[in-house]
Amino acid sequence: MTKGIAIATTGLLTGAFGYGAINLAPTFWKVPLEMRLSFHAQLMKMNSPVMLTAMAAAAASSLALALQTRGRERWLAAGATSLAVASFLITRFGNVPINGQIKVWATTSAPANYAELLHRWDLFNRLRTTTALVAFILLVVTAVAPFRDRQETAREPIEADGAQPRETKA
Repeated sequence: MTKGIAIATTGLLTGAFGYGAINLAPTFWKVPLEMRLSFHAQLMKMNSPVMLTAMAAAAASSLALALQTRGRERWLAAGATSLAVASFLITRFGNVPINGQIKVWATTSAPANYAELLHRWDLFNRLRTTTALVAFILLVVTAVAPFRDRQETAREPIEADGAQPRETKA
């Protein structure tokens, strides 16, 4: 169950960041600056609680998985936890300060170096999207990779001569 929750929350985080990186960010550059600033400021009001919750859920569920598993699976889940935390730190110390400036610009005017700051925001956005995506991939690997410490007992099919099935390691 923990694995499913970790994969789902990290997948949702990746999807949200991915949508923003693939659809919203490029569109921001195609509209007039005033429209971008106004929309960006409003979007961040709505995004803030949702994305903070998604990042916290992804990190917490990945950590729970790391604590419940062993071996390679634990290392992958711990890596996913670190990457989810990295997404939060990039957001908190990269995007959020620029979001604060954008809110001000939306009600006043953008400074002369606004393009440089918006490009920096885009860089942070791509970084946090990438860390979330790699975290998601690591967790998917925990679900599909055959780990030795997780092998289950399986039964072979009955032999043609009617011999009883024997237990084997899958």
